[in-house]
Amino acid sequence: MTKFFLVLHVLAAIVAVGPVTVAASMFPPGARRALADPGDQRAAETLRLLHRICRVYAGLGIAVPVLGFATAMSMGVLGDAWLIASMALTGIAAAVLLALVLPRQEELLEAVEAAAGADATTEAATTEVATTVTTDAAATTGVAANPRATVRLAMFTGIFNLLWATVTILMIVRPGSTTGA
Repeated sequence: MTKFFLVLHVLAAIVAVGPVTVAASMFPPGARRALADPGDQRAAETLRLLHRICRVYAGLGIAVPVLGFATAMSMGVLGDAWLIASMALTGIAAAVLLALVLPRQEELLEAVEAAAGADATTEAATTEVATTVTTDAAATTGVAANPRATVRLAMFTGIFNLLWATVTILMIVRPGSTTGA
């Protein structure tokens, strides 16, 4: 049963966490492009897709610690320090994703959509008026249409990815491993 749980745990980690780390990493540069050109529908669609991937796979990602816990129970290693550290880092990574990454993605997505809506309604207006409306629409969402918001999001995403990389390393090179490594 241990091998079965381990296989499911590793597959869940690959299938659930992998897409979140990639999509979350792609979001900030995509947001910069979309904010720079509010009329670019493809950039806005890409952001919506990346955010949906992050949300859906974050939900599926709950299987990773659940299956990891089942694996650890069957291996009898629940009290090992490397596993406790891994569980703590997994909890922190989940908190970073849920509290810092996903909400900021939503804010940026709203700013992009507001800017695109303002851009579409002011297309016939003069350049000065269009610029004012676009800036006001982005400001009303609580996110300035500037790279600072995307830089902060990239930082939080990097922290999330670093936490998962650390957990992965602990899982592979665990103290007391029977693999001989």
